[in-house]
Amino acid sequence: MSRKRFKPEQIVNKLQEADVLLAQGKSVAQASKRIGITDQTYYRWRREYGGMKVDQAKRLKELERENGRLKRLLADAELDKAILREAASGNL
Repeated sequence: MSRKRFKPEQIVNKLQEADVLLAQGKSVAQASKRIGITDQTYYRWRREYGGMKVDQAKRLKELERENGRLKRLLADAELDKAILREAASGNL
């Protein structure tokens, strides 16, 4: 069974829908089943996206992607420095 990937704005909307169901007296299990996710996914999303608006969730994901790209660039630069340092020490 393949996993369904949700975009941040979809997650925020589903959490808002779950909040409405919970306010109506439904349990977390009933609310999560109604929106098509597991209880564990509900709690994980609540921890990550709880209280966010759609535009904030989009921005969070953009920043996470940018952070990952910058980390890769830094790792490449550090590797290049290490290679140059090793080559320079061999020439002495």
